[in-house]
Amino acid sequence: MIFRANLPQLLSGNKLKVFKSFKTLPEKDLSVTNLWVAIGVWVKAMLLFTCAMSAFGEDQNPPNVVLMFVDDLGYCASGLYGCEAPTPNIQQLADEGARFTDGYVTSPVCSPSRAGMLTGRGQQRFGHDYLPEGAEDGKGGLPVGEITLADALKEAGYVTGMVGKWHLGHNEEFHPLNRGFDEFFGLLGAATSYADHAREDLVIQTLWGMELPLLSYFPYDFTFSLWSVIKAFFFEPGAPLLMRGMNHVQEDSYLTHAFSREAVDFINRHRDEPFFLYLPYTAVHHPLQVPREYYDQFADIEDEQIRILTAMTASLDDGIGSVLNALEANDLEDNTLVFFISDNGAGADGISNAPLRLGKHSLFEGGNRVPFAVKWPMNIPAGLTYSHPVSTLDIFPTSLAAAGAKLTEDQQLEGVDLLPYLKETEGKPPHESLFWRQGPNWAVRSGNWKLTYAAERNWLYDLSKDIGEKNNLAGSHPEKIRQLTEQYQKWNSHNSDPAWPALGSKTMSELSVDDLPIEWVF
Repeated sequence: MIFRANLPQLLSGNKLKVFKSFKTLPEKDLSVTNLWVAIGVWVKAMLLFTCAMSAFGEDQNPPNVVLMFVDDLGYCASGLYGCEAPTPNIQQLADEGARFTDGYVTSPVCSPSRAGMLTGRGQQRFGHDYLPEGAEDGKGGLPVGEITLADALKEAGYVTGMVGKWHLGHNEEFHPLNRGFDEFFGLLGAATSYADHAREDLVIQTLWGMELPLLSYFPYDFTFSLWSVIKAFFFEPGAPLLMRGMNHVQEDSYLTHAFSREAVDFINRHRDEPFFLYLPYTAVHHPLQVPREYYDQFADIEDEQIRILTAMTASLDDGIGSVLNALEANDLEDNTLVFFISDNGAGADGISNAPLRLGKHSLFEGGNRVPFAVKWPMNIPAGLTYSHPVSTLDIFPTSLAAAGAKLTEDQQLEGVDLLPYLKETEGKPPHESLFWRQGPNWAVRSGNWKLTYAAERNWLYDLSKDIGEKNNLAGSHPEKIRQLTEQYQKWNSHNSDPAWPALGSKTMSELSVDDLPIEWVF
């Protein structure tokens, strides 16, 4: 009798090559030699199975992974760092786990930031420096040769789902269903309406008493063409155009609520198997639109723009609360690894990055240092505040380590598994240095020193004494500039050139430094 091993299914998150080898033994009478080979493989498999199960407990599955990635939420707008904000659920998530005071993304703009996080590699390694809309013929997107976190966890036996904003390429080869996800509900591009403008309960940003339809709707195939502008103004200010799987669908609910609904549904349907849920909300990215029930809660805010953004933040927080409640209702809370991160700093729209300098698009702290928290009750102590720099590059290896999965030999991740560092908070920091590249501008953080090169000038700060980057020390520390520049050059020597041109640039006064205009490309 031939035993056909079903251990990959038993292990769920621990797919081991030896199991595959055993499963493919020929179904025929074995010779004595083959019999001993089979027995040897079986014994080895059982030993590995026992070791793997000891990490999780006999009756416990590998942990679920939920990655919440919100859009344009400023450092001070999350309520994680002492600022007043309508975010009790986000704050509770951090209170029950760990908050990172120095949590960084790999880029101060949407798409490159997502590319770095989902691959665990600096997106400059494969030339994803800019928004994919800058490429011709829809060829901009996450290279098909790059392995995503969804790919890795799916290989480890997880069911994988994505709900929300993709922004890593529009063409079919870039589609989430072709990049490791089993399920997808959301949009492929950068932004869309949050709801049909005909809804009486929808409050929309106005200018001189007029609605701003151009800021309220970006078509699925958005370009900077005249036709797209005409469509946005006159023809398509309706309900958001999304996709379910490969098919376009129209959504009637407010978009933040719709994404939360779909995320809860995914959890409910897959509660009996290990799952990875990637939940990149569009909130609080433009357009500025919110249901009146939230808008009315903030009548004390006089500035209309800030009032809408604050209301959108409250709606987002409620959505996150519903997802966390779904985990609890399904008895999954203790064994689910939950990340909460913003994709970059807030833009110049009233959402605060205080006490950080500048915001979205820039390489100063307000662009790259973001709200960042993690929760896993079984393995991360509650109420931890972690002050060493961490990166979204760490999400991939941390998730794989939690799942008991392993990389293939050809996978080169740049982050680290954060779990050991969170247990030894006084030990060695996870990273000696972090790097950023954005066109001609770049930055490096090493220890407490941060060097930004922009507008052909050096901007050097000691972040331990100057978190707001107000006192440029470049003139008094030439040796430190030389040292950090050499670090950056060594790192950058392994990068690729940008795979496509930048979509545009910003030189707004809000992004100038010491009255010097800086061109920030994206």
